[in-house]
Amino acid sequence: MDPVRILELYSGIGGMHYALKECGVPAEVVAAIDINTTANQIYKHNFPETPLWNKTIEGITLDDFNKLSFDMITMSPPCQPFTRIGLQGDVSDSRTKSFLYILDILPRLHKPPRFILLENVKGFETSSARQRLVKTLTDCRYAFWEVMVSPTSVGIPNSRLRYFLLARSPTGDSDVQINSLILDTFPPPAEGATPQQASVLSPTCTSSGQTGEEVHGGHFLYKRETVTEVERKLVQNNNPSVRPIRDFLEPQKDGNMEPYLLGPKTLLRYAAVLDIVQPDCRRSVCFTKGYGRYVEGTGSVLQGCMETQMDGVFLGLDQLSEEEKLQRLLKLKLRYFTPREVANLMGFPHSFSFPQHISTIQKYRVLGNSLNVVVVSKLLQLLLS
Repeated sequence: MDPVRILELYSGIGGMHYALKECGVPAEVVAAIDINTTANQIYKHNFPETPLWNKTIEGITLDDFNKLSFDMITMSPPCQPFTRIGLQGDVSDSRTKSFLYILDILPRLHKPPRFILLENVKGFETSSARQRLVKTLTDCRYAFWEVMVSPTSVGIPNSRLRYFLLARSPTGDSDVQINSLILDTFPPPAEGATPQQASVLSPTCTSSGQTGEEVHGGHFLYKRETVTEVERKLVQNNNPSVRPIRDFLEPQKDGNMEPYLLGPKTLLRYAAVLDIVQPDCRRSVCFTKGYGRYVEGTGSVLQGCMETQMDGVFLGLDQLSEEEKLQRLLKLKLRYFTPREVANLMGFPHSFSFPQHISTIQKYRVLGNSLNVVVVSKLLQLLLS
């Protein structure tokens, strides 16, 4: 089998490239394109032989695209226009300009790609941008599938629910049926799916990372969590199909985790809304690009001292003085996951690394903008098989 020629748009730190290597299908990335200079430095560090274009997609001409002669496009367009915490500007957001340009270029390519894989956040599936994508693919007679998948479905203890579209060009039969499976939440896998496909595309239990104020119903327990929230986390932590967090942690040596400990001010201000996990847990919430800079809703933190019981720390905490609160909270030794650990939870292989000059905050930021390599590799196997 000749290598599939891949055009990697919005290439970031190379998550798609690693997924291609992981899926086992012979492939060659003919060009990777991104405008984020930090992400490009990391990509080049890990894939020095791949042509990397540091330019805007809409600045690339139709002739330039045709010269690349690619078989497949992979892309993760900017998600900010579709996230629930953003303005949800959709196609009116200037950050969708490059994606709309791709949709305009696609029907005019001299040799349209045989395969397309697109990843985006939950929310994209109800957007006008997605409607334009579906219309373009239908007009170009692509068969396509849409799925919502979280890493927990492949045994990784991290919730990162994402929308994926997989498209395949027809084989030339003028009467080919367009296979469009629109998933509103978690419908069954595609008709005729193999058992392996069914396991990859099955419903997954996700973690919302919501605070008590955002959860309706039930009574508040310690840490502003409702009974429903606590029960959901217990179910997740007892799911044997998901590996424990300890499998993804770095070896702990004396003092090597001190830079990641939460400071006194952070503990006092945000303790009640932290999503705290332990090494034996089989769940963690989605890591965002704000991890390490912001606390609430950006990702889980890890309890370092297992001799201290969490409920004993939080029960009655509000009745204590600040000094007493702090002394209790410090006993847990709460810390951020290291960038390497976040990369592990996102499926990046051990061969992935950062250039030495990249700061910790920059590492968190680019990881938060990336994707889960294992999930994408499974989807690529389905698409290219």
